[in-house]
Amino acid sequence: MSSDMQVFKLPDLGEGLTEAELVNWLVAVGDEIVVDQPIAEVETAKSMVEVPSPYAGTVAELHGQAGETLDVGKPLISISRAGSGSPDAAAPAALSSGIDASPAVEAAAETYRTEEKAGSGNVLIGYGTPGGATGGRTRPRKASVGVVDRLAEPVAEPVLEPAVAGTRIPGKLSAVISPLVRKMARDHGVSLDTIEGSGASGLIMRRDVEAAISTPESPAVLAPAPARVEAPAAAEGSLDGRTGLAVSARTPVRGVRKAVAANMTKSRAEIPEATVWVDVDATALLDMRAELKKRAPHETPGLLAFIARFVTAGLKRYPALNTRFETAADGSQEIVGFDGINLGFAAQTDRGLVVPSVRNAHKLSARELDAEIRRLTAVAREGKATPTELGSGTFTLNNYGVFGVDGSAAIINYPEVAMLGVGRIIDKPWVVNGELAVRKVTELTLAFDHRVCDGETAAGFLRYVADAIENPGGALADM
Repeated sequence: MSSDMQVFKLPDLGEGLTEAELVNWLVAVGDEIVVDQPIAEVETAKSMVEVPSPYAGTVAELHGQAGETLDVGKPLISISRAGSGSPDAAAPAALSSGIDASPAVEAAAETYRTEEKAGSGNVLIGYGTPGGATGGRTRPRKASVGVVDRLAEPVAEPVLEPAVAGTRIPGKLSAVISPLVRKMARDHGVSLDTIEGSGASGLIMRRDVEAAISTPESPAVLAPAPARVEAPAAAEGSLDGRTGLAVSARTPVRGVRKAVAANMTKSRAEIPEATVWVDVDATALLDMRAELKKRAPHETPGLLAFIARFVTAGLKRYPALNTRFETAADGSQEIVGFDGINLGFAAQTDRGLVVPSVRNAHKLSARELDAEIRRLTAVAREGKATPTELGSGTFTLNNYGVFGVDGSAAIINYPEVAMLGVGRIIDKPWVVNGELAVRKVTELTLAFDHRVCDGETAAGFLRYVADAIENPGGALADM
């Protein structure tokens, strides 16, 4: 390949994923582009991202078509250099290729590389989880170039002002290291052109954008850009061969839905799961909570926190359900146990289902569990949960009762081995001391991996949690 040709490879967008779908090209072959110009839209399991070019020059080749899934690290676009010695071309090349650059450039690049090693923002179930959560079966993370969903991490993230032909500031670096700051600025209507960067060589740091956002009268704050409205899938109009009906639309499976589908398929394919369930009289638990609320209305834990406390106590008695089943490359298998419990709970967000986990949940009281569940739910829905918070669970608690259903044939959150579901609490006839009464009843459903334990263990755990719900005072006294 000619030395004047630069190939930009699809970067790891900071989510630990190994692929992204090419949604739309924003440039065409023959176009003249500048550094930091968006060249394509790609969608990962968590977000739609505009990928900027680290090079200036002429578009020579587009490596892929809209709708195609591209692997991280594979060529995305080839660009002819704008000109030998061009500052617009040299600076990004220094960052991407490791050639000689100014100390400021190298410092900025090293800062970015160090921050990227810390991990990314959001991880879906089974994707990019740290610490070998899948027994060494996931592909390793590649060197990262950009991050999108790390707004929760308290680290400075450098980005550079967009290069505009003829307006380059001498001595000021003009290369994109990550789309994070641009996305933050765009989402809050902040113009990067009016911000004076506080980083090396005038780099605009995340703290600079945050300062502009927190100062409404700042000239950098513009009117918010209109939200992106995605067009619905186009109707095909052709007849379906099996049903004889006209096909109204074809919707590609991608992003969050694709990630969820892959994980659920893996769970169903690899885990021989079994299910046990039991109806539980939750009247005593509701009465106890009502009494506590009278004494401390703002400090009383929610029902899910109490059930979480019973679950962690039950897992201590039945640790087989708090394990992971691993198969090595040579075919050998083992059950991995843990010294502690990271309790995951299913949370529905705008972008799909995620499972944040309360680390070391076995050490927390019901009140502490309640506070952490509320915090994790909030950060997950804001898209600010960290990989550790989203990928480190050892057992999942799923409160699908909030959707108004009684039970569910749950799919285990791979690579865990069990999941406890809680249905809605409703009035039902119940026999109490030989007499019929109306009680508050819920259904508990336990799905478990039959490879790690038999029905006796699963039933023992389920009965323990059920008994604790029916006699919460005595259960809490014994914990």
